[in-house]
Amino acid sequence: MFEYESLTRYPSAFRSLTGMNPDEFERLLAEFSAASQQRCQNSRTSKDGQPRQRAAGAGHPFAHDQRHRLLMALIWLRIYPTYELLGFFFGLHKRNAQLNVRAVLEILDTFDDFPFDRPGRDRDKVGTLEQVMTAFPAVRLVIDGKEQRVQRPQASYEAQKPYYSGKKKAHTIKCQIAVRPDGVIESVSVSVPGGATHDITLLRETDLLGRLGAGEGAMVDKGYDGIHKDYPEIPIILPFKARRNRPLTEEEKAHNKVVAGYRIVVEHAMAQLNRFTVLRQVYRGWHTRHAKAHSQVVRVVARLVNRRTKVCPLKTYAVAA
Repeated sequence: MFEYESLTRYPSAFRSLTGMNPDEFERLLAEFSAASQQRCQNSRTSKDGQPRQRAAGAGHPFAHDQRHRLLMALIWLRIYPTYELLGFFFGLHKRNAQLNVRAVLEILDTFDDFPFDRPGRDRDKVGTLEQVMTAFPAVRLVIDGKEQRVQRPQASYEAQKPYYSGKKKAHTIKCQIAVRPDGVIESVSVSVPGGATHDITLLRETDLLGRLGAGEGAMVDKGYDGIHKDYPEIPIILPFKARRNRPLTEEEKAHNKVVAGYRIVVEHAMAQLNRFTVLRQVYRGWHTRHAKAHSQVVRVVARLVNRRTKVCPLKTYAVAA
């Protein structure tokens, strides 16, 4: 059985299992415990959705304390074991392990919101020289889609079709990630079937660009070719795309190289997300609740990545003169 006290004696193993060191875990635990207590006190229903009959906390206590419940959820996110194996690690039945993970994710999902998703008047402004790209000062967001394989639905062909991605040659689910020029994740979209929704379609549906402030722009890749027609007033930086019988000129190739050098920050953010195995391997689960469950997992992992990124930035750009 995993014991927190034993794991802390091996900091490198602790980081491999949770994605953070013991000090960072303790800071997260303090926030988690406070949020859990507040959620319990504000609850008006029991776990099965029925009106509460007794005071909050009057039921049977959890088999594990808050520290081990949080540890269990982080290990599930980081190394993505089956619930049966996770339960074995913590001395629980696989169903109890699953319910614990879901409960912890529900609480973690209430933590700090993503800055760009706030109302315009409350949104953080990125205006300091350290936060703005020197070559593209108007860029506020760098946007890309994240696609992940899922188990093939066992229902009919019609149920499978939306998930099948011709590009990946597999059944997938995708979401949209937008990062600040310094790598902090600013927005995470809902997850959608990977085969039925193109990246540019998801960007249009979320209207992320429409929420940019005056003078703010975005940077995207070639997959969003044509998006500037939808938002002609917004500065959108994207690479040139070769057409049939029209190869790229040397100047266009040079432009693409510069754009790639700045756009790499979103790829670095994706790499940090993928360090959590739950977002790298085939996503398991019941397909009728894939989108909701996957969205929650991506948001929670993005919040954990942001906590680390704010301490160790992913990318530092030269400061404008």
